[in-house]
Amino acid sequence: MKSIIATTLAMGLGAVALATASFAQGSSPLVNGEWLEKNLNDPKVRVVEVSVEPGVYERGHIPGAQNVVWHTDLVDTVTRDIASKEKFQELTRKLGVDQDTTVVLYGDNNNWFAAWGAWVFDVYGVKNVKLLDGGRKKWEADKRPLDTRNASVQPGKLTVSEPNQKLRARLADIRAASDSKNATIVDIRSADEYSGKIFAPPGSQELTVRAGHVPGALNVPWGRAVSEDGTFKSADELKKLYAAAGIDGSKPIIVYCRIGERSSHTWFLLSKILGYDVKNDDGSWTEYGNSVGVPVVNVAGTVWSGK
Repeated sequence: MKSIIATTLAMGLGAVALATASFAQGSSPLVNGEWLEKNLNDPKVRVVEVSVEPGVYERGHIPGAQNVVWHTDLVDTVTRDIASKEKFQELTRKLGVDQDTTVVLYGDNNNWFAAWGAWVFDVYGVKNVKLLDGGRKKWEADKRPLDTRNASVQPGKLTVSEPNQKLRARLADIRAASDSKNATIVDIRSADEYSGKIFAPPGSQELTVRAGHVPGALNVPWGRAVSEDGTFKSADELKKLYAAAGIDGSKPIIVYCRIGERSSHTWFLLSKILGYDVKNDDGSWTEYGNSVGVPVVNVAGTVWSGK
């Protein structure tokens, strides 16, 4: 009798454990490669690649994934702005997104622009948007399947919301936060960019005429938040990392980088994993550092020479 009870109890605990694991995967802002590979044929799952390097998608992508080009599909190509509501809604319908669709975004460079995509999706109120933890880097390292065929999907019927401006910081917001300290400003660029030693990482084309950082901004480079395989560190590790820098979610947060893509990566983890109130400054340093009359902190004293 005791053995029957023990077996039944063990089976019950096992079922609870499985249910808990399944729930965690479903409610998490992240999915892992194992889950995604098992769900590639689910018609309620749409996989979207947003990479930086041209041609990466064409050389091989996750089977069924569709390609989104960040500098044409997610932005207005004339004004410096995110895609209009009408343009973004057309994109989501082309991707086959319905109200009950789970959208999984992934890309190269540790999901920099996939996170940017997640931010734009969130601005327009699209629910059930997740990142593939580790992006292309881990998917390829795990030797999961790749495909070169273009996916064909039925058009979706999603109606997107008006843009949520609470997720977006503008120049005036970051200036006000710098002066009033009513929000924590986080510069997620490298220490050399933050100090003003360099204007931008080598090879970058988006330049500024001033180096340094926004007065009062804290520096937590985005790379500290990820493990060697490109996945996010655990929520406990992330909470300790940012708390050590004075960022605990007790005040609203504004994140910025150079053009708003690396900061989207930090926006994602601070808002979606840790649950903090965070705005992304998509103008970032290329707007702030080129603006006339705004104060900067330039510890290194680097002066733009026109080259």
